[in-house]
Amino acid sequence: MSDNECMSTVFENIISGKWAGRFVWADDLCVVFATIEPTAPGHVLVVPRHVYEKWTDAPASVVAHLVEVAHTIGAVQEKSFDVPRSGLVIAGFEVPHTHLHVIPLRSEADVLLSNAAPASDEALDETMGKLREGLRAAGYGANVPLEMSSPTLA
Repeated sequence: MSDNECMSTVFENIISGKWAGRFVWADDLCVVFATIEPTAPGHVLVVPRHVYEKWTDAPASVVAHLVEVAHTIGAVQEKSFDVPRSGLVIAGFEVPHTHLHVIPLRSEADVLLSNAAPASDEALDETMGKLREGLRAAGYGANVPLEMSSPTLA
């Protein structure tokens, strides 16, 4: 058994509530929460509940669902943050748990993960609140967790 199989990932700890998170979406297969080091305001991660070290390890049906959720989030980001487009990045070197970065883009520099920087709690609360409101307004309220700090829907 490898070290990765013995230890919980950062994302497992966030999803379980052991570590703090700011959730904007939840369903049976995945959750979406803020990254604490965004490249742009509103940058979130789409993370499957099940751990797949690499996105290519996940079943195609799970990847399709993650991309569908990322598409929904991206469309709402464009309206909520008044940006011309949103970007999608799958890299995965920093955490061995598949995750898709969905980023509101004002320029190509916003998509560069090397430009990520810590954000204040206030900034994260504000941007995730705005995204949660946008998701509700777009008709996705059933997938917006009751509390920002938990992926629980009911």
